[in-house]
Amino acid sequence: MLERAIELRDNVANGRSGPEEHTIDHSARVYNDVFEMPPNEDNPSPIVRINKMNPSNDSVNRDILSKEEFEALMSAAGVSADDTLILYGDNNNNNWFAAFGFWICKIYGHNDVRLMNGGRVKWLNEDDKELVTDPVNPTPTEYKAADPDWSLRTYVKDVMGASSGDSRNLVDVRSPAEFTGEVIAPPGMSETAQRGGHIPGAKNVPWATAVAEDGTFHQADELRGIYIVKQGVDTSKPTIAYCRIGERSSHTWFVLKYLLGIKDVRNYDGSWTEYGNLIGAPIEKPN
Repeated sequence: MLERAIELRDNVANGRSGPEEHTIDHSARVYNDVFEMPPNEDNPSPIVRINKMNPSNDSVNRDILSKEEFEALMSAAGVSADDTLILYGDNNNNNWFAAFGFWICKIYGHNDVRLMNGGRVKWLNEDDKELVTDPVNPTPTEYKAADPDWSLRTYVKDVMGASSGDSRNLVDVRSPAEFTGEVIAPPGMSETAQRGGHIPGAKNVPWATAVAEDGTFHQADELRGIYIVKQGVDTSKPTIAYCRIGERSSHTWFVLKYLLGIKDVRNYDGSWTEYGNLIGAPIEKPN
């Protein structure tokens, strides 16, 4: 385990929880921040900043890190394969990018990785939480990743198949305005598409539906009521989550897979910036 460690009490969402309960872990130790923050801003102690796992990492190929790139990133951060990683995000984005980092870590087989429940905003709103500005200088390691688990990711061909039949659940986690095509992307976001609307057959469950006002995840019973009872997500079918560029959908992917225990859940990180730019792709949009 990494030496720079403090004990958390009740704010770590365990990435290994199942359908019967929302597990709160009491023993996790290490922070890793995957959101780009101002370099001098106070942060929970102690952390290693990891800011290269976000969806725009490769601006040319628009792809996730390769196995070799992931190994280099973890090695530079001083991470070993048996370390506990606790990821957290920042500001209004809550844990979007932390969840995306979690998804990447799981693709490359890191066993014990978790999200800090509520993200950095909740930490800042609690008087007893420590903040420091001291830099962290990790000792590099030789991290070895597993071969990628592509069962956690889906591609446009699979999405096309899901939209043309009833074999999979499609969950669109964008805002209602994006879902209906009123807007193509949230204000100020550069990644966009040529058309607005949604993939045929998708259910609109905005990512923030899964969290309380303080950013923490709802309990499992509430989540089950939202996704399964109200929205009709069929847990016996494979499920695909998508958004605009894959970060919000990774948050919902985490909820569906780890807090509700749905076995086959995949993140479509191509999301609307891919699908909404395809020639001839079927789209639903109210008149």
